[in-house]
Amino acid sequence: MKQKKPANTFAEKASKYFSCLRLPKKLPNEISILNPYYKKGVNNAVQRFFKKYFDDNENRVFVFGINPGRFGGGLTGIAFTDPVVLREECGIENKLGDKKELSSKFIYKMIQEYGGVKKFYSNIFITALYPLAIIKDGKNYNYYDELTLYKILTPHIVSAISNQMKFGALRKYAVCLGKKNAEYFYQINNEHNFFDEIRALDHPRYIMQYKLKHADAYIRNYLKSLK
Repeated sequence: MKQKKPANTFAEKASKYFSCLRLPKKLPNEISILNPYYKKGVNNAVQRFFKKYFDDNENRVFVFGINPGRFGGGLTGIAFTDPVVLREECGIENKLGDKKELSSKFIYKMIQEYGGVKKFYSNIFITALYPLAIIKDGKNYNYYDELTLYKILTPHIVSAISNQMKFGALRKYAVCLGKKNAEYFYQINNEHNFFDEIRALDHPRYIMQYKLKHADAYIRNYLKSLK
């Protein structure tokens, strides 16, 4: 029997990892997790995205969000990327709908300021500490919103960080989006020594909801931390 070719490029490793994600066997009541990678249309879009922007063996700065939102990465399988910007900014045609996400809007405005998607993704990889969308009562939920959930997901988070770093991570520093998110990342990183430094930034959702008038200043701060 012919053996499968091992995944070598950043794109191949990432595509293989996300297509194999599985849900935790047990969750607290009223909490559900969305795995968009089960869907053929999502897997196809994800593979085309990685092939287009990550088809190399270069190491990148890793940026970690909390967990994907149901209208962003929860739909497309690509962190902070809703179906609209996936088409219009990334050039990846898809039939994943027309939902827009505030965080995605901020991230892609920042990416344009960085120099555009090609330049950005040649240096940066955006993901999440927990790579699947969490839902409670039909709304986005964070992995740290209740202790029981966090304890269940902690080994999954540790595994997600470790496995994604194998795509090609620069270990000198990582960027964490969300101050509370960073508190948990600090603890995990102190225990497992994934990165030499964690740089915390305010989360795009917070900026777009509460600090919209100062969004340009936040973008400058993002660029400073990333570069």
